Amino acid sequence: MRILTRYVLREFLVPLGYCLAGFMGIYVLFELFNSASRLLEARPPALTVVVYFLGYISPYFEWLIPAALMLAALYTMWNFCRHSEVTAMRANGIGFLMIVRPLLSVAALATIAVALLNEFYAPGASEWALSLRESRFKPEDALAKENVVFYNPPAGRIWHVGRMSPDNPNVLESVRLSFSRPDGHSDLSIMCRRAEYLDGVWWLFYPGYKYFDEFSLPIENPHPGLAALSIRSFPEFDETPRDFLLENKLWEFYTTRDMLRHLKTHPSLDARERASKRYDIGARLIAPFSCLVITLFAIPAGVVTGRQSVFKGVVSAIAMFFGFYATTILCMWLAKSAWLPVPIAVAFPNLAFLAAGLVLFHRQR
Repeated sequence: MRILTRYVLREFLVPLGYCLAGFMGIYVLFELFNSASRLLEARPPALTVVVYFLGYISPYFEWLIPAALMLAALYTMWNFCRHSEVTAMRANGIGFLMIVRPLLSVAALATIAVALLNEFYAPGASEWALSLRESRFKPEDALAKENVVFYNPPAGRIWHVGRMSPDNPNVLESVRLSFSRPDGHSDLSIMCRRAEYLDGVWWLFYPGYKYFDEFSLPIENPHPGLAALSIRSFPEFDETPRDFLLENKLWEFYTTRDMLRHLKTHPSLDARERASKRYDIGARLIAPFSCLVITLFAIPAGVVTGRQSVFKGVVSAIAMFFGFYATTILCMWLAKSAWLPVPIAVAFPNLAFLAAGLVLFHRQR
């Protein structure tokens, strides 16, 4: 690594760390005020408290990290210009892109980190943190799911699950399945003590059957031999344990894969609701790129502050920052109201402000 690169990287990472720690501290402080009484009452282990606050703050990283990158880039470039370091570097034949490449590299890495956090950590961690707080910081009460209902419209099946654990979702307790005919009348009801999902197949333990005629009236079991089986497999069931976990889960706790599966398993959604959910999927995918976009227009704003005044550059960068998110919110509202195509609503804020950032960046070159 070149000496210049190490120097610029060090000068950027220090304020970035301070900004990110400060933002996180503000969120943690507010949540600490809300949960102080429950924490004092439950007295959970210190590690549980740390994991709780990390889970609580995890959904906000996609806004906190871009904000920290913006402030750190502003300060770094302003500090370089204040000491005429940018002028000295360029006078020695070092291009502007070479000077700021470490900042852009960190922004690119932050983009990847936010994407991974949004998909693999934040949904589950934030849901666990919410459940833990509602259970008054008793982890054993936060895990169990009771009275879960899942409806599979194409198959005409309704699952009523008495209890299941996210730690072992392949085992369901106190299960009742209701089957309906195409006309909506009841066809069959199965009750069992336990259901297990083994190698992609559902197995029901000690099932009891109740059949109905075309008028939903109970009739005698036409298959008495099946009633004697204590264990029976149902390879025709296409539901998965993940489907049951998602059914009673808030939409913001879904991963992108879960969102896509939800759209697939709920074909009866109306056009407006489907557009809303499609926008959420697109926004989840493109949100991490705000790290790179915001850093790109913060860098030239910082250079302007060094040459003219601190106030002007900071105000212009903050204005673009809030303008970016205001445009994002407006496009979100238009897309969820089905007034703007989802792909345009998702891509427009990033593309527009990326173009603005490139123009400002080109002027500095």
